[in-house]
Amino acid sequence: MKTNHTTRVGLTMILILMVFVLGACSVNPTSTATETRTKVGIVMTEVGLGDRSFNDAAFDGLVRARDENSIVFDYREPNEKLSAEASFEQFAEAKFDLIIGLSDTIQADMEKVATKYPDQQFLLIDSQSELPNIASISFRAEEGSYLAGIIAGMATTEDHVGFLGGMEIPVLRNFEQGFEQGVLAANPDAKVDIIYAGDFGNAKLGEELAAQLIQENGADVIYVAAGLTGVGALTEIQKLGKYAIGVDTDQFFLAEKAILTSMLKNVDVSIYNAVHTFIQNKHAFPQKEIVEGLAENAVGLTALHNITLSDEEQQTFEDLKTQISSGQIKIKLDQ
Repeated sequence: MKTNHTTRVGLTMILILMVFVLGACSVNPTSTATETRTKVGIVMTEVGLGDRSFNDAAFDGLVRARDENSIVFDYREPNEKLSAEASFEQFAEAKFDLIIGLSDTIQADMEKVATKYPDQQFLLIDSQSELPNIASISFRAEEGSYLAGIIAGMATTEDHVGFLGGMEIPVLRNFEQGFEQGVLAANPDAKVDIIYAGDFGNAKLGEELAAQLIQENGADVIYVAAGLTGVGALTEIQKLGKYAIGVDTDQFFLAEKAILTSMLKNVDVSIYNAVHTFIQNKHAFPQKEIVEGLAENAVGLTALHNITLSDEEQQTFEDLKTQISSGQIKIKLDQ
């Protein structure tokens, strides 16, 4: 009996050891897989998430890559307590494989950190840098804005439209100029008023400027590219019974009675594709500057709402779209 008891104890110990070994084996592969995934950090604009536009779209692109188990990612929203420069510094110190920054408003901060960490790879959205470790994605947003202008030129009954931008920065100047040229291509008699809010995060200011464009200037269609400031503008345009064109994402749900269409800048798709390319290319970019437009389906319009084009208008739209995409029509930019 004593021998049998000893045997049972020995078998029990062996079983316990096997459980620990198998448990360790089941944990390690998952941990290792996570550790080997590409680490991506993204620094938002000061408006941050919830803008229902640029920041949210960029975030969605990384969520898609994460859900496909390609990456793990973290993000920073600069504010009074955490600057954009400090945000980039945190990611660089933590040795993230790729650090992304949104818009030329944070370019200077990115470049300061990129200079300190020359072996770190950065990706700048909506601008370009001469530093060798900063790749870039920029959009020919003027092409999509040109299409928005065509729709505005056809929709206006007052021959008077408006452009409301967040801040007068190069990328939005491209929006403005593309839009104005599209308006005049469709309606040479139309007048285009231009207003910049100087702020992407002030919905109340957006309401006031939209009201000014409508009640004082006489615009009946307004192209709004102003982040949260633009959200306020869209609601005010709807309140005053006029029409609007949204930007970056489909903003129809924000003002369903006012939105004619939205100019899509597919930041989510472009960031997702860039991350995929970065991974496939062994954590490097095959080209330093990526520029995408209509031909690459990086910009375009959503479906039309609150307006029906005549057969003639539809044909004009399609003809101009083809000419822009092919490069037959060149949008003139003053910068």
